[in-house]
Amino acid sequence: MLQNLNATKKGLMTGGLMIGLSLIFFYSGQSLDGPLQYSIYIVYAAGIIWSLYDFSRSAENTNKFGTYFLQGFKCFIVVTLLMVIFTFVFNKMHPEFKEQMGATYRDELFKNENITPAEVVSNVEKMKEFYLTMLISRAIFGYLLTGSVITLVSSFLFMRRK
Repeated sequence: MLQNLNATKKGLMTGGLMIGLSLIFFYSGQSLDGPLQYSIYIVYAAGIIWSLYDFSRSAENTNKFGTYFLQGFKCFIVVTLLMVIFTFVFNKMHPEFKEQMGATYRDELFKNENITPAEVVSNVEKMKEFYLTMLISRAIFGYLLTGSVITLVSSFLFMRRK
């Protein structure tokens, strides 16, 4: 059943598993800022490596870096898309995150003695305005960079195996 999957479908499965783990961790009260976040990245790396491994054993394999990287790209671009959509929807469903961030940021700004209370309020409102954009930008950049590095390293390792 899993043998006839292309890299895109493996990306869908990997992204789905990552979203599932994120939801399980969140709704079980676990913090995603701790060691559990690494399990999500382990799943991400495993999905990319799975795609490259299966490709290395296929007849289409020319053992060139570009063909390996393309397979990894097909996987990690789908994962990135799913995780960005998840980030958007999840944060829209939980507006309290933006309010918590605003309160934390307000406390940090009040510790700075060079800022007036009016500037604090203005800065907090600006931060809240760009909160979702900031999260989505960070998700896009983070998942693309991580996927690229994993694919780059894994592609070179699989090329050397032949």
